[in-house]
Amino acid sequence: MLDSLSQKQLSQELLPQEQRFFEALRSDNWPVPERAWRLDEAGLSAPALVELFESQLMSRHLDLHARRLQARGEAFYTIGSAGHEGNAAIARAFRHTDPAFLHYRDAAFLIQRSRALTGQTPVWDLLLSFTASAEDPISGGRHKVLGSRALHIPPQTSTIASHLPKAMGAAYSLGLWRKLGEAGEWPADSVVICSFGDASFNHSTAQGAINAAGWTSYQGVPMPLVMVCEDNGIGISTPTPAGWIEASMRSRPGIHYLACNGLDLLDTWQAACQAEAIARQRKQPVFLHMRCVRLYGHAGSDAQQAYLPPARIEADEARDPLLVSAGLLRQHGILDSAAIEALYRRVAGQVADLAEEAIRRPKLETAEEVMASIVPPARPGRAQAPQDEVDTTPAPMARLLNQALQRLMQRYPHLVMAGEDIGRKGGVYGVTQRLQAQFGPQRVIDTLLDEQSILGLGIGMGQSGLVPIVEIQFLAYLHNAEDQLRGEAATLSFFSNGQYTNPMVVRIAGLGYQKGFGGHFHNDNAIAVLRDIPGLLVACPSNGADAVGLLQEAVRLADEEQRVVVVIEPIALYHTRDLLDEGDRQWCHVDPGPEHHLAVGDPGVWGEGRELAIISYGNGVYLSRQAAASLEAEGIALRIIDLRWLTAIDHGAVLRSVADCAQVLLVDECRRSGSLSEELMANLVERGMPGEKLHRLTAKDSFIPLGRAATLTLPSVTDIVAQGRRLTRAADR
Repeated sequence: MLDSLSQKQLSQELLPQEQRFFEALRSDNWPVPERAWRLDEAGLSAPALVELFESQLMSRHLDLHARRLQARGEAFYTIGSAGHEGNAAIARAFRHTDPAFLHYRDAAFLIQRSRALTGQTPVWDLLLSFTASAEDPISGGRHKVLGSRALHIPPQTSTIASHLPKAMGAAYSLGLWRKLGEAGEWPADSVVICSFGDASFNHSTAQGAINAAGWTSYQGVPMPLVMVCEDNGIGISTPTPAGWIEASMRSRPGIHYLACNGLDLLDTWQAACQAEAIARQRKQPVFLHMRCVRLYGHAGSDAQQAYLPPARIEADEARDPLLVSAGLLRQHGILDSAAIEALYRRVAGQVADLAEEAIRRPKLETAEEVMASIVPPARPGRAQAPQDEVDTTPAPMARLLNQALQRLMQRYPHLVMAGEDIGRKGGVYGVTQRLQAQFGPQRVIDTLLDEQSILGLGIGMGQSGLVPIVEIQFLAYLHNAEDQLRGEAATLSFFSNGQYTNPMVVRIAGLGYQKGFGGHFHNDNAIAVLRDIPGLLVACPSNGADAVGLLQEAVRLADEEQRVVVVIEPIALYHTRDLLDEGDRQWCHVDPGPEHHLAVGDPGVWGEGRELAIISYGNGVYLSRQAAASLEAEGIALRIIDLRWLTAIDHGAVLRSVADCAQVLLVDECRRSGSLSEELMANLVERGMPGEKLHRLTAKDSFIPLGRAATLTLPSVTDIVAQGRRLTRAADR
């Protein structure tokens, strides 16, 4: 039989691991698993074992052919699943409706899960992904990802466990939907699965998510989550210490630890069934430690011979899970060697034939095609009619935000808030006072102190169908977690071709000008990273009325347009009442009501002067209004433009607002390098404004110190007045 291999197979150079498989067929000599499970003892039938083996073969031949296609310039991503194919047994242990956030070595999982639903074509779909075809059904050719809308597998890119926080959030959302008495994206009794490697286990993102899951479960809160650590003993070239994963996880509070031999389908199946039962029936998290092996190196370009000795490579190849699975089929008398070979040849031929078709399918051809899925699709809004009358007493920003949040929680029954100290305490600055008492701890959630987990919670809840508002207590605290926005929240629509979304609103207290408090962790003006994320919307109010309009629009955008929106709230203006004189209350505003929305890119305009226009946002608007009083007293007629939105700026509207002014001053409270003012100047010049009319006043490229020095690096009223005088006098000359 071995001499009857197809000419196509013979014409391709066999990798050493393939040769080893054929040698085992010739000798009928197979690895013996550590534990000799009987089929009935493991609870798996003979046909089921054959099916799992076939899924493993499909995954393996996709790996092999991806490398062959890459050598021809037809495939572009070759991080494969070879050695991890035992996760096919894990897939079979769960329902196809259980959301699965998968490791990039889990092709066998996806292939096996596809068997639960008729009409699936996983091999063809994955080949389209490998070849970056625009017809790839999950990403539309944007990346090689494992994902399927029909199979409830949201796509993940080359993650370093950055998907674990949102998996934790998705698991938490299942219990929350039950408390709300409604149905979310997944059935109420679902279990969330996430998988990752032993090297990624050490990443702070993974550790934060694992800790958050255990912390939540320890308090008796439902957390039906199965975390699968696929331990192949090495991260690219760095070995994982022997016993490290087990020693780290066996006694973690709130989490069940199970282990299996991922090379043995029967052992993996039995452990996966235990994990599924614990998570589904007891609603508790499980850490499933699957020991496996990595074959062919980290990726197609990785020559592991450079850092692994030949003996280690040979030992790993001898532990190939395909050898173990074929041996199980022989040992249990299910298939003979000829049948195993025939199955191997059939799958190899199928993959090779489909690959030749896949490489001819259309590719993305234009920038517009690539970017089409950055903005997610719209959906019907779910807001209810407003219930309460609006308080017409002028109030500062913090009070108006509190009223707006209360109103939004009433109008959107599926809206959930989460963050540090937002419930019992009511937030560091009182913005969320009394909301937990009114709406309950299940909708106003006091989280643990981990920004990665807070954002992941929001992403997971948004993906489940809720509309989350999560709070980051201070802008400086965002920076250790910002990849949850860049790499997870804002990319999901892009890499799923709009099929998956995670709408959310992120409230961040930030910026400078706080008095007597903080240093740079509480006075932080670093916003460049937020403005650099495609599809992310960023708003920043300067006053209470605008804060209401921006927040209400942000929630509408999340609910109806499935957007991710960040609202930066200037801490220094939360409780500011006066503008010019003590007691004048000119910075208190009336609540504009539930229908007040400030559309994306819509700037505000104060004044009609034509000698000087000031463009600013946040604290800069407040300072400019103070400066305007001095300048107007000197006869200088001003106009102030409040951007309100710091991304998706309508530069045409900004130009129209200042085009008839003699001089334009950009007051930017954030750092000069990489600042918003750079974008504004470039766009105004591109639209025809003479460069000599444009001027900048920005913060220095510095961190913010403590005490009286806290504002020395920031624009001041004195600076704005001096610059305004200089510009208008120069224009007069």
